[in-house]
Amino acid sequence: MGLMELRSRLAVREDLPGLEPLVARAIEELQRGFLDEEQIAASHAIMGIDTQLVDDRTYYVVEAEGGVAGCGGWSRRATPFGGDHSAGRDEHLLDPAVDAARVRAMYTHPDFTRRGVGRLILEGCEQAAAAEGFTRLQLHATLAGFPLYLAYGFEPIEEVVLDSGGVGIPAVHMTKAIG
Repeated sequence: MGLMELRSRLAVREDLPGLEPLVARAIEELQRGFLDEEQIAASHAIMGIDTQLVDDRTYYVVEAEGGVAGCGGWSRRATPFGGDHSAGRDEHLLDPAVDAARVRAMYTHPDFTRRGVGRLILEGCEQAAAAEGFTRLQLHATLAGFPLYLAYGFEPIEEVVLDSGGVGIPAVHMTKAIG
């Protein structure tokens, strides 16, 4: 496999129509082998893009080979995971002195897995959160994403089951010190 140039930039609202199919495909294809069909279908209700991250200028798009290879970001808000349609949103601002910034809505196009897309997004998230005074990151990892986060230095806090309309979606709550 040859070297591929990845380019990361902040997402804008105009990117959203092109990101939605990527997110759906990532959920459908990358969760296979980790979740059953019912869990994959239910994942769409608790996963997705949070446009607040785009508006807050904390959401990234990674481009490669003339297309979008992935997207993801971080938040200075309390909502721990999920998209615009997810229940339990909490938009209040976190205190960098005591709270961890939230890594959120990470998706890689299935054609670009294991090629540095996720790591590039995480590096951008970490640098930006540090610039705002945060000293820790937290996230809820899917089972498919868990190896990436572990390799990047996140440590598991606890295994959790996210409820999506009565269907349990396993995840791992993780944390990482910035720096």
